[in-house]
Amino acid sequence: MNNEVLILVLALATLGIVIGVALWQRARVAAKKNDPERSAFTKTHGEAPRPNRPGTEH
Repeated sequence: MNNEVLILVLALATLGIVIGVALWQRARVAAKKNDPERSAFTKTHGEAPRPNRPGTEH
């Protein structure tokens, strides 16, 4: 195996591992939230911000 092929294989393997870990972590978060949908941020992004919680005004 020459070096070009080895570098390509290692790059693709690394990319595959990174994508796999990201999907695994995404599934863990969805399971903990008991909600497979995306986060509330992506759902409500662009709307007016929610009011501050009591005691957090600066």
